[in-house]
Amino acid sequence: MMARTDRHCRYFLRQITARTLLYSEMVTADAVVHGDRTRLLAFDEAEHPLGLQLGGAEPDALARAAEIGQAFGYDEINLNIGCPSPRVRAGRFGAALMETPDLVADCARAMIRAVGVPVTVKCRIGIDGRGAYEDLRSFVETVAAAGVRSFAVHARIAVLDGLSPAENREVPPLRYDAVYRLKQELPALEVVINGGVRSLDEADAHLDRVDGAMIGRAAYADPAMLRGVDRRFFGAQAGPLPSRHDVARAMLPYVRDKCADGVPLHCIARHMLGLFAGRPGGRAWRRALGGTSHRPGAGAEVIEEALTLVPEPERTPADAPPYRAGGRATGRERSSLPPAPARESPSIGPPAR
Repeated sequence: MMARTDRHCRYFLRQITARTLLYSEMVTADAVVHGDRTRLLAFDEAEHPLGLQLGGAEPDALARAAEIGQAFGYDEINLNIGCPSPRVRAGRFGAALMETPDLVADCARAMIRAVGVPVTVKCRIGIDGRGAYEDLRSFVETVAAAGVRSFAVHARIAVLDGLSPAENREVPPLRYDAVYRLKQELPALEVVINGGVRSLDEADAHLDRVDGAMIGRAAYADPAMLRGVDRRFFGAQAGPLPSRHDVARAMLPYVRDKCADGVPLHCIARHMLGLFAGRPGGRAWRRALGGTSHRPGAGAEVIEEALTLVPEPERTPADAPPYRAGGRATGRERSSLPPAPARESPSIGPPAR
């Protein structure tokens, strides 16, 4: 998600789930090729498995950007054909590219030739004027012929004329049936559902019909919902889940290091505001963290002080549903976890887009 899933957000989420595939914010191919690559692409090794999401419409530039992303160590390169913002449309990429499937295929083909990591595509079920299921299937088949094997499909059309990006996340109705049908009719492809998934139970229900599920804004608003992902979907060993307090304390060394390097505390703390969402003391936590993290010189002590405002419950093992395979952790696995069984999908919920 733009302005959300930066490196500090992803490091924070890694304290909650070790195996969920996370994605970067979308960056344009031209920015990667010509801009400050370290600022745009650098990340902590703890963030793996991690995908780089690119935007663009020029095959050579996307291929070069993908090559650079692979060199930085990303485990997957994702081409965004889903963003409906006017700026993206003006650049002739994002959701507008669903009008030109042959061009998307050319872009994907160039990227696949340039890298050895998976190249995936994130798209909508359609755009205004091209919202029929047959349009979606034709688009996916055209791009799949270029070598793409995995598609993350937002189950809404993007209305490019008349709706804002925020409205495009809410106004067009969800059509999960179109995504289910795509998987049913093209079973050799990996199909990950996106859009409106607000809980692990909902994600679990989708896995009866598709290969994976993305969770974005719901997980950003209540990141602790991801605590059970590793056990429920990736077969991690049972045991007490990390408490919200544990997650906040795990961030303290990172906060101290980054603040010492000149990173303002609010750049990290803003991603942690929802950690105690819906819990006693959650409002006090948000108020304390949001109100003082902008102050010059603020550091880890702000988080420590905010934690004192939130009651810490007694530790009890959390119940978890039986393990079910349904997620793929690409790239490097956390060494503290046992190898996961064979997996099929690229993500149970990348919070990130």
